[in-house]
Amino acid sequence: MNDSDAYLPPWEGPAILLVDLDAFFASVEQLDHPAWRGKPVIVGGDADAHGVVSTCSYEARAFGVRSAMASSLARALCPEAIWTHGHFHRYREVSAAIMAILRDETPHVQQVSIDEAFMDVTPTAVNTEHPVLVAQRIQERVAALGVTCSIGVGTSKSVAKIASDRDKPRGLTVVFPGTEAAFLEKLPVRTLSGVGAAAEKTLLSHGVRTLGAMGRADGALLRKIFGKNGEMMRDRALGRDRSEVAEDDEVKSVSNEVTYAHDLEAREDIMAALSTISAKVGRRLRRKGLKGRTVAVKMRYDNRTTRSAQCSLAAPTDDDIAFAPVVHRLAEELWAPGMKVRLLGVAVTHFEEDGAPVQEALFDAAVLGGDGNADAVESEALIRDEEKRRSLLAATDALQERFGDGTVRFGFELRQSGNTTGSSSKNVEDYK
Repeated sequence: MNDSDAYLPPWEGPAILLVDLDAFFASVEQLDHPAWRGKPVIVGGDADAHGVVSTCSYEARAFGVRSAMASSLARALCPEAIWTHGHFHRYREVSAAIMAILRDETPHVQQVSIDEAFMDVTPTAVNTEHPVLVAQRIQERVAALGVTCSIGVGTSKSVAKIASDRDKPRGLTVVFPGTEAAFLEKLPVRTLSGVGAAAEKTLLSHGVRTLGAMGRADGALLRKIFGKNGEMMRDRALGRDRSEVAEDDEVKSVSNEVTYAHDLEAREDIMAALSTISAKVGRRLRRKGLKGRTVAVKMRYDNRTTRSAQCSLAAPTDDDIAFAPVVHRLAEELWAPGMKVRLLGVAVTHFEEDGAPVQEALFDAAVLGGDGNADAVESEALIRDEEKRRSLLAATDALQERFGDGTVRFGFELRQSGNTTGSSSKNVEDYK
Protein backbone atom coordinates (compact mmCIF):
# COMPACT_ATOMS: atom_id res chain seq x y z
CA MET A 1 0.00 0.00 0.00
CA ASN A 2 1.22 3.49 -0.81
CA ASP A 3 1.21 6.02 1.99
CA SER A 4 -0.54 8.53 -0.18
CA ASP A 5 -4.28 8.40 -0.71
CA ALA A 6 -3.69 9.61 -4.28
CA TYR A 7 -3.46 5.95 -5.30
CA LEU A 8 -6.43 4.76 -3.26
CA PRO A 9 -9.91 4.53 -4.77
CA PRO A 10 -12.62 6.42 -2.87
CA TRP A 11 -14.23 4.49 -0.05
CA GLU A 12 -18.03 4.32 -0.21
CA GLY A 13 -20.02 2.92 2.70
CA PRO A 14 -18.99 1.38 6.04
CA ALA A 15 -15.31 0.84 6.83
CA ILE A 16 -14.53 -1.82 9.43
CA LEU A 17 -11.08 -2.85 10.65
CA LEU A 18 -10.19 -6.04 12.48
CA VAL A 19 -6.89 -5.54 14.30
CA ASP A 20 -5.29 -8.88 15.23
CA LEU A 21 -2.08 -8.86 17.27
CA ASP A 22 0.39 -11.31 15.73
CA ALA A 23 1.23 -14.33 17.94
CA PHE A 24 0.56 -11.95 20.78
CA PHE A 25 1.65 -13.80 23.91
CA ALA A 26 4.78 -15.13 22.20
CA SER A 27 5.55 -11.69 20.73
CA VAL A 28 5.42 -10.11 24.19
CA GLU A 29 7.75 -12.81 25.51
CA GLN A 30 10.21 -12.14 22.67
CA LEU A 31 9.92 -8.41 23.33
CA ASP A 32 10.78 -8.90 26.99
CA HIS A 33 13.46 -11.55 26.36
CA PRO A 34 15.73 -10.29 23.55
CA ALA A 35 17.63 -13.60 23.51
CA TRP A 36 14.39 -15.36 22.47
CA ARG A 37 13.92 -13.26 19.32
CA GLY A 38 14.19 -15.32 16.14
CA LYS A 39 13.76 -18.56 18.11
CA PRO A 40 10.72 -20.83 18.49
CA VAL A 41 8.76 -19.79 21.58
CA ILE A 42 5.70 -21.63 22.90
CA VAL A 43 3.36 -20.19 25.51
CA GLY A 44 1.22 -22.87 27.06
CA GLY A 45 0.78 -25.65 29.53
CA ASP A 46 3.08 -28.48 30.45
CA ALA A 47 3.46 -31.26 27.89
CA ASP A 48 3.11 -33.99 30.50
CA ALA A 49 0.07 -32.50 32.23
CA HIS A 50 -2.79 -32.22 29.71
CA GLY A 51 -1.48 -28.80 28.69
CA VAL A 52 -2.30 -27.10 25.42
CA VAL A 53 -0.54 -24.43 23.39
CA SER A 54 -1.99 -20.97 24.02
CA THR A 55 0.03 -19.45 21.21
CA CYS A 56 3.48 -19.75 19.67
CA SER A 57 5.92 -17.63 17.71
CA TYR A 58 6.09 -17.83 13.94
CA GLU A 59 9.41 -19.63 14.31
CA ALA A 60 7.58 -22.43 16.16
CA ARG A 61 4.77 -22.44 13.60
CA ALA A 62 7.33 -23.33 10.95
CA PHE A 63 7.61 -26.71 12.73
CA GLY A 64 3.85 -27.27 12.58
CA VAL A 65 3.03 -26.04 16.09
CA ARG A 66 -0.39 -24.36 16.37
CA SER A 67 -2.61 -22.76 19.00
CA ALA A 68 -4.84 -25.23 20.90
CA MET A 69 -2.52 -28.11 20.02
CA ALA A 70 -1.73 -30.58 22.80
CA SER A 71 1.54 -29.53 24.42
CA SER A 72 2.87 -33.09 24.12
CA LEU A 73 2.49 -32.98 20.34
CA ALA A 74 4.01 -29.50 20.16
CA ARG A 75 7.05 -30.69 22.09
CA ALA A 76 7.45 -33.63 19.73
CA LEU A 77 7.25 -31.35 16.68
CA CYS A 78 9.61 -28.72 18.07
CA PRO A 79 11.79 -30.20 20.85
CA GLU A 80 14.12 -27.17 20.84
CA ALA A 81 11.36 -24.66 21.54
CA ILE A 82 11.55 -22.26 24.47
CA TRP A 83 8.56 -22.93 26.74
CA THR A 84 6.85 -20.57 29.14
CA HIS A 85 3.58 -20.63 31.05
CA GLY A 86 3.31 -16.95 30.31
CA HIS A 87 3.25 -13.65 32.17
CA PHE A 88 -0.39 -12.67 32.14
CA HIS A 89 -0.15 -9.31 33.83
CA ARG A 90 2.37 -8.28 31.18
CA TYR A 91 0.02 -9.36 28.37
CA ARG A 92 -2.73 -7.31 29.96
CA GLU A 93 -0.43 -4.31 30.19
CA VAL A 94 0.63 -4.43 26.53
CA SER A 95 -2.91 -5.14 25.35
CA ALA A 96 -4.25 -2.16 27.28
CA ALA A 97 -1.61 0.10 25.67
CA ILE A 98 -2.60 -1.10 22.21
CA MET A 99 -6.32 -0.72 22.87
CA ALA A 100 -5.61 2.84 24.01
CA ILE A 101 -4.03 3.48 20.60
CA LEU A 102 -7.13 2.14 18.85
CA ARG A 103 -9.46 4.27 20.96
CA ASP A 104 -7.28 7.27 20.26
CA GLU A 105 -8.03 6.73 16.57
CA THR A 106 -11.79 6.31 17.08
CA PRO A 107 -14.19 5.75 19.98
CA HIS A 108 -15.89 3.01 17.98
CA VAL A 109 -13.80 0.06 19.20
CA GLN A 110 -15.12 -3.37 20.14
CA GLN A 111 -12.50 -5.50 21.87
CA VAL A 112 -13.36 -9.17 21.31
CA SER A 113 -10.35 -10.76 23.00
CA ILE A 114 -7.09 -9.71 24.59
CA ASP A 115 -5.47 -9.58 21.13
CA GLU A 116 -8.32 -8.66 18.75
CA ALA A 117 -10.60 -5.68 18.25
CA PHE A 118 -13.00 -4.36 15.64
CA MET A 119 -12.95 -0.67 14.71
CA ASP A 120 -15.43 1.43 12.76
CA VAL A 121 -13.47 4.03 10.77
CA THR A 122 -16.18 4.89 8.25
CA PRO A 123 -15.33 8.24 6.58
CA THR A 124 -17.65 11.08 7.55
CA ALA A 125 -18.17 14.67 6.51
CA VAL A 126 -15.98 15.68 9.45
CA ASN A 127 -13.31 12.96 9.16
CA THR A 128 -12.65 12.09 5.54
CA GLU A 129 -9.41 10.12 6.07
CA HIS A 130 -9.20 6.97 3.98
CA PRO A 131 -9.61 3.75 6.05
CA VAL A 132 -6.44 2.25 4.56
CA LEU A 133 -4.37 5.17 5.80
CA VAL A 134 -5.87 4.73 9.27
CA ALA A 135 -4.92 1.04 9.20
CA GLN A 136 -1.35 1.82 8.11
CA ARG A 137 -0.92 4.36 10.91
CA ILE A 138 -2.24 1.88 13.48
CA GLN A 139 0.30 -0.72 12.36
CA GLU A 140 3.10 1.82 12.76
CA ARG A 141 1.91 2.89 16.22
CA VAL A 142 1.57 -0.70 17.41
CA ALA A 143 4.99 -1.62 16.01
CA ALA A 144 6.51 1.24 18.02
CA LEU A 145 5.49 -0.68 21.17
CA GLY A 146 7.55 -3.68 20.07
CA VAL A 147 4.86 -6.02 18.72
CA THR A 148 3.07 -6.25 15.37
CA CYS A 149 -0.49 -6.60 14.16
CA SER A 150 -2.29 -7.76 11.04
CA ILE A 151 -5.33 -5.81 9.89
CA GLY A 152 -8.26 -6.67 7.69
CA VAL A 153 -10.22 -3.79 6.12
CA GLY A 154 -13.69 -4.30 4.72
CA THR A 155 -17.27 -3.09 4.66
CA SER A 156 -18.43 -5.57 7.31
CA LYS A 157 -17.12 -7.30 10.43
CA SER A 158 -17.13 -10.74 8.81
CA VAL A 159 -15.15 -9.57 5.77
CA ALA A 160 -12.66 -7.67 7.95
CA LYS A 161 -12.16 -10.73 10.15
CA ILE A 162 -11.48 -13.04 7.22
CA ALA A 163 -9.19 -10.46 5.61
CA SER A 164 -7.11 -10.10 8.78
CA ASP A 165 -6.16 -13.79 8.56
CA ARG A 166 -5.02 -13.71 4.93
CA ASP A 167 -1.56 -12.24 5.41
CA LYS A 168 0.44 -12.66 8.63
CA PRO A 169 2.47 -11.32 10.31
CA ARG A 170 2.02 -7.57 9.89
CA GLY A 171 -0.26 -8.05 6.93
CA LEU A 172 -2.73 -5.50 5.61
CA THR A 173 -5.51 -6.99 3.49
CA VAL A 174 -8.06 -4.60 2.04
CA VAL A 175 -11.37 -5.67 0.52
CA PHE A 176 -12.66 -2.58 -1.27
CA PRO A 177 -16.39 -1.84 -1.46
CA GLY A 178 -18.01 -3.83 -4.26
CA THR A 179 -15.35 -6.57 -4.27
CA GLU A 180 -16.67 -8.59 -1.30
CA ALA A 181 -18.33 -11.35 -3.32
CA ALA A 182 -15.24 -11.90 -5.48
CA PHE A 183 -12.99 -11.99 -2.38
CA LEU A 184 -15.18 -14.56 -0.59
CA GLU A 185 -16.28 -16.66 -3.59
CA LYS A 186 -13.62 -19.39 -3.52
CA LEU A 187 -12.75 -19.44 0.18
CA PRO A 188 -13.54 -22.68 2.09
CA VAL A 189 -16.73 -22.57 4.17
CA ARG A 190 -14.73 -23.17 7.37
CA THR A 191 -13.11 -19.76 6.82
CA LEU A 192 -16.29 -18.10 8.06
CA SER A 193 -16.67 -17.66 11.81
CA GLY A 194 -19.65 -19.68 13.02
CA VAL A 195 -19.03 -22.60 10.68
CA GLY A 196 -17.74 -25.34 12.96
CA ALA A 197 -16.67 -28.89 12.19
CA ALA A 198 -20.21 -30.32 12.26
CA ALA A 199 -21.62 -27.55 10.04
CA GLU A 200 -18.70 -27.93 7.63
CA LYS A 201 -19.30 -31.68 7.36
CA THR A 202 -22.99 -31.17 6.52
CA LEU A 203 -22.25 -28.42 4.00
CA LEU A 204 -19.61 -30.54 2.27
CA SER A 205 -21.97 -33.50 2.11
CA HIS A 206 -24.36 -31.29 0.11
CA GLY A 207 -21.60 -30.09 -2.23
CA VAL A 208 -21.28 -26.68 -0.55
CA ARG A 209 -17.52 -26.20 -0.32
CA THR A 210 -16.98 -22.47 -0.73
CA LEU A 211 -18.46 -19.31 0.71
CA GLY A 212 -19.76 -18.44 -2.73
CA ALA A 213 -21.65 -21.74 -2.88
CA MET A 214 -22.89 -21.17 0.67
CA GLY A 215 -24.30 -17.82 -0.40
CA ARG A 216 -26.27 -19.59 -3.16
CA ALA A 217 -27.32 -22.59 -1.06
CA ASP A 218 -30.92 -23.57 -0.48
CA GLY A 219 -32.47 -21.74 2.45
CA ALA A 220 -33.86 -24.95 3.92
CA LEU A 221 -30.36 -26.41 4.12
CA LEU A 222 -28.99 -23.34 5.88
CA ARG A 223 -31.89 -23.37 8.35
CA LYS A 224 -31.27 -27.05 9.01
CA ILE A 225 -27.63 -26.34 9.85
CA PHE A 226 -27.80 -22.93 11.51
CA GLY A 227 -31.43 -22.75 12.68
CA LYS A 228 -32.86 -19.24 12.83
CA ASN A 229 -29.43 -17.85 11.91
CA GLY A 230 -29.48 -19.44 8.47
CA GLU A 231 -30.11 -16.25 6.51
CA MET A 232 -27.67 -14.31 8.67
CA MET A 233 -24.96 -16.85 7.79
CA ARG A 234 -25.84 -16.52 4.11
CA ASP A 235 -25.41 -12.74 4.34
CA ARG A 236 -22.07 -13.18 6.04
CA ALA A 237 -20.91 -15.64 3.37
CA LEU A 238 -21.80 -13.02 0.75
CA GLY A 239 -20.11 -10.21 2.67
CA ARG A 240 -23.26 -8.21 3.14
CA ASP A 241 -23.89 -8.47 6.86
CA ARG A 242 -24.29 -5.16 8.65
CA SER A 243 -23.68 -6.01 12.29
CA GLU A 244 -22.38 -2.93 14.08
CA VAL A 245 -19.16 -2.41 15.94
CA ALA A 246 -20.66 -2.19 19.39
CA GLU A 247 -18.71 -0.45 22.11
CA ASP A 248 -20.95 -1.91 24.78
CA ASP A 249 -22.40 -5.32 23.99
CA GLU A 250 -24.87 -6.92 26.34
CA VAL A 251 -23.17 -9.21 28.77
CA LYS A 252 -24.39 -12.81 28.45
CA SER A 253 -22.26 -14.65 30.94
CA VAL A 254 -19.63 -14.21 33.60
CA SER A 255 -17.69 -17.45 33.76
CA ASN A 256 -14.44 -19.20 34.46
CA GLU A 257 -13.14 -22.64 33.66
CA VAL A 258 -9.96 -24.50 34.63
CA THR A 259 -8.18 -27.49 33.10
CA TYR A 260 -6.25 -29.57 35.63
CA ALA A 261 -2.82 -31.04 35.11
CA HIS A 262 -3.84 -34.18 36.97
CA ASP A 263 -7.40 -35.45 36.85
CA LEU A 264 -9.54 -34.85 39.92
CA GLU A 265 -10.93 -38.08 41.39
CA ALA A 266 -11.87 -37.30 45.00
CA ARG A 267 -15.15 -35.58 45.82
CA GLU A 268 -13.50 -33.16 48.23
CA ASP A 269 -11.00 -32.09 45.54
CA ILE A 270 -13.76 -31.46 43.00
CA MET A 271 -15.84 -29.43 45.45
CA ALA A 272 -12.84 -27.39 46.59
CA ALA A 273 -11.95 -26.64 42.98
CA LEU A 274 -15.52 -25.52 42.26
CA SER A 275 -15.46 -23.24 45.31
CA THR A 276 -12.26 -21.64 43.98
CA ILE A 277 -13.80 -21.09 40.54
CA SER A 278 -17.02 -19.75 42.08
CA ALA A 279 -15.01 -17.24 44.12
CA LYS A 280 -13.40 -15.88 40.95
CA VAL A 281 -16.77 -15.62 39.18
CA GLY A 282 -18.22 -13.84 42.20
CA ARG A 283 -15.41 -11.28 42.22
CA ARG A 284 -16.02 -10.54 38.53
CA LEU A 285 -19.74 -10.14 39.10
CA ARG A 286 -19.20 -7.66 41.90
CA ARG A 287 -16.56 -5.77 39.92
CA LYS A 288 -19.08 -5.32 37.10
CA GLY A 289 -22.01 -4.55 39.37
CA LEU A 290 -23.93 -7.55 38.01
CA LYS A 291 -26.21 -10.06 39.71
CA GLY A 292 -27.27 -13.24 37.94
CA ARG A 293 -30.26 -15.49 38.35
CA THR A 294 -28.91 -18.67 36.72
CA VAL A 295 -25.84 -20.65 37.71
CA ALA A 296 -24.30 -23.41 35.59
CA VAL A 297 -21.58 -26.02 36.07
CA LYS A 298 -19.52 -27.58 33.28
CA MET A 299 -17.54 -30.81 33.77
CA ARG A 300 -15.21 -32.57 31.33
CA TYR A 301 -13.99 -36.07 32.06
CA ASP A 302 -10.80 -37.96 31.22
CA ASN A 303 -12.49 -39.49 28.14
CA ARG A 304 -13.00 -35.88 26.83
CA THR A 305 -16.79 -36.03 27.09
CA THR A 306 -18.46 -32.99 28.61
CA ARG A 307 -21.67 -32.58 30.61
CA SER A 308 -23.31 -29.58 32.20
CA ALA A 309 -26.11 -28.70 34.56
CA GLN A 310 -27.79 -25.43 35.46
CA CYS A 311 -30.56 -24.08 37.62
CA SER A 312 -32.29 -20.83 38.48
CA LEU A 313 -31.81 -19.15 41.84
CA ALA A 314 -34.60 -17.69 43.92
CA ALA A 315 -33.14 -14.20 43.43
CA PRO A 316 -30.28 -12.65 41.41
CA THR A 317 -26.95 -12.63 43.26
CA ASP A 318 -23.25 -11.77 43.00
CA ASP A 319 -22.49 -13.62 46.23
CA ASP A 320 -20.30 -16.66 45.58
CA ILE A 321 -20.45 -17.67 49.23
CA ALA A 322 -24.19 -17.99 48.71
CA PHE A 323 -24.23 -19.69 45.29
CA ALA A 324 -21.26 -22.03 45.84
CA PRO A 325 -23.51 -24.62 47.59
CA VAL A 326 -25.76 -24.58 44.52
CA VAL A 327 -22.70 -25.20 42.36
CA HIS A 328 -21.83 -28.16 44.58
CA ARG A 329 -25.32 -29.62 44.25
CA LEU A 330 -25.18 -29.31 40.46
CA ALA A 331 -21.80 -31.05 40.48
CA GLU A 332 -23.34 -33.99 42.32
CA GLU A 333 -25.60 -34.46 39.27
CA LEU A 334 -22.59 -34.70 36.99
CA TRP A 335 -20.13 -36.75 39.02
CA ALA A 336 -20.10 -40.15 40.69
CA PRO A 337 -17.29 -42.00 42.47
CA GLY A 338 -14.86 -43.43 39.96
CA MET A 339 -15.20 -40.57 37.47
CA LYS A 340 -12.05 -38.64 36.62
CA VAL A 341 -12.50 -34.91 36.01
CA ARG A 342 -10.16 -32.96 33.73
CA LEU A 343 -11.95 -29.59 33.46
CA LEU A 344 -14.42 -27.65 35.61
CA GLY A 345 -16.31 -24.47 34.83
CA VAL A 346 -18.84 -22.21 36.53
CA ALA A 347 -21.01 -19.60 34.80
CA VAL A 348 -23.59 -17.11 36.02
CA THR A 349 -26.15 -15.74 33.53
CA HIS A 350 -29.49 -13.91 33.24
CA PHE A 351 -28.51 -10.62 34.75
CA GLU A 352 -30.93 -8.16 36.29
CA GLU A 353 -28.89 -5.23 34.94
CA ASP A 354 -28.73 -4.38 31.25
CA GLY A 355 -26.23 -2.42 29.23
CA ALA A 356 -23.07 -3.60 30.97
CA PRO A 357 -19.82 -4.05 28.98
CA VAL A 358 -19.45 -7.34 27.13
CA GLN A 359 -17.48 -10.33 28.29
CA GLU A 360 -16.51 -13.07 25.87
CA ALA A 361 -17.77 -16.02 27.87
CA LEU A 362 -15.62 -19.09 28.22
CA PHE A 363 -18.84 -21.05 27.89
CA ASP A 364 -22.38 -19.88 27.45
CA ALA A 365 -24.75 -21.41 29.96
CA ALA A 366 -27.71 -20.51 27.77
CA VAL A 367 -26.61 -23.06 25.20
CA LEU A 368 -25.08 -25.73 27.37
CA GLY A 369 -26.48 -29.04 26.34
CA GLY A 370 -26.45 -30.68 29.72
CA ASP A 371 -29.03 -31.48 32.34
CA GLY A 372 -31.07 -28.38 33.16
CA ASN A 373 -33.16 -27.66 36.20
CA ALA A 374 -35.50 -24.75 35.67
CA ASP A 375 -36.82 -24.72 39.20
CA ALA A 376 -35.65 -21.82 41.31
CA VAL A 377 -33.60 -22.98 44.26
CA GLU A 378 -32.68 -21.37 47.49
CA SER A 379 -29.02 -21.14 48.29
CA GLU A 380 -27.86 -22.23 51.72
CA ALA A 381 -24.89 -19.93 52.10
CA LEU A 382 -21.69 -21.20 53.67
CA ILE A 383 -21.90 -18.15 55.94
CA ARG A 384 -25.58 -17.65 56.73
CA ASP A 385 -25.40 -14.18 58.21
CA GLU A 386 -25.75 -11.93 55.18
CA GLU A 387 -24.12 -8.89 56.78
CA LYS A 388 -21.06 -10.89 57.80
CA ARG A 389 -20.94 -12.49 54.37
CA ARG A 390 -21.04 -9.18 52.51
CA SER A 391 -18.46 -7.65 54.85
CA LEU A 392 -16.08 -10.54 54.20
CA LEU A 393 -16.59 -10.30 50.43
CA ALA A 394 -16.02 -6.53 50.45
CA ALA A 395 -12.82 -6.89 52.47
CA THR A 396 -11.34 -9.66 50.32
CA ASP A 397 -12.36 -7.91 47.08
CA ALA A 398 -10.58 -4.75 48.20
CA LEU A 399 -7.37 -6.68 48.90
CA GLN A 400 -7.56 -8.55 45.58
CA GLU A 401 -8.12 -5.31 43.68
CA ARG A 402 -5.14 -3.64 45.34
CA PHE A 403 -2.63 -6.48 45.31
CA GLY A 404 -3.94 -8.85 42.61
CA ASP A 405 -5.75 -12.18 42.46
CA GLY A 406 -4.37 -14.74 44.86
CA THR A 407 -3.55 -12.18 47.55
CA VAL A 408 -6.25 -13.66 49.77
CA ARG A 409 -7.01 -17.36 49.53
CA PHE A 410 -9.36 -19.48 51.53
CA GLY A 411 -8.33 -23.00 52.46
CA PHE A 412 -10.22 -24.59 49.56
CA GLU A 413 -8.38 -22.33 47.09
CA LEU A 414 -5.02 -23.76 48.11
CA ARG A 415 -6.02 -27.35 47.51
CA GLN A 416 -5.43 -27.35 43.73
CA SER A 417 -3.16 -24.30 43.47
CA GLY A 418 -0.41 -26.30 41.79
CA ASN A 419 -2.61 -28.52 39.68
CA THR A 420 -3.42 -26.45 36.60
CA THR A 421 -2.06 -26.88 33.12
CA GLY A 422 -0.65 -23.37 32.84
CA SER A 423 -2.53 -22.85 29.57
CA SER A 424 -3.72 -19.29 29.20
CA SER A 425 -6.99 -17.83 27.94
CA LYS A 426 -7.51 -14.94 25.55
CA ASN A 427 -10.69 -13.96 27.35
CA VAL A 428 -10.37 -10.29 28.27
CA GLU A 429 -11.98 -10.82 31.64
CA ASP A 430 -9.35 -13.33 32.71
CA TYR A 431 -6.85 -10.49 32.93
CA LYS A 432 -8.97 -8.15 35.06
